[in-house]
Amino acid sequence: QVQLVESGGGLVQAGGSLRLSCAASGRIFSINDMGWYRQAPGKQRELVAAITSGGSTKYVDSVKGRFTISRDTAKNTVYLQMNSLKPEDTAVYYCAADVVVILTSTAKSYWGQGTQVTVAS
Repeated sequence: QVQLVESGGGLVQAGGSLRLSCAASGRIFSINDMGWYRQAPGKQRELVAAITSGGSTKYVDSVKGRFTISRDTAKNTVYLQMNSLKPEDTAVYYCAADVVVILTSTAKSYWGQGTQVTVAS
């Protein structure tokens, strides 16, 4: 019913920048919170950044001041601008969204397929 498609990952040198995008499509009535998670090899998935429908944001401490999350409500798209990248940012990045599907009354979480970000030292 709802699909999330990420783009923008890749290989970058330490200190470089990448911008991730995640577009939601399908039977969408509204989207509440949207967020970016990441999972590095051998580690648990962690929340990197989140943004509410009203635009409030939160970040994991390790990316504060370097990453910026934003969203385009009209396009059902969330972005993650990543600057000053470090090797420890290397992970698969997933977007997630709490979506109210048309003709339903409750939000359900949907996930993208993930995009690899590799930061070379």
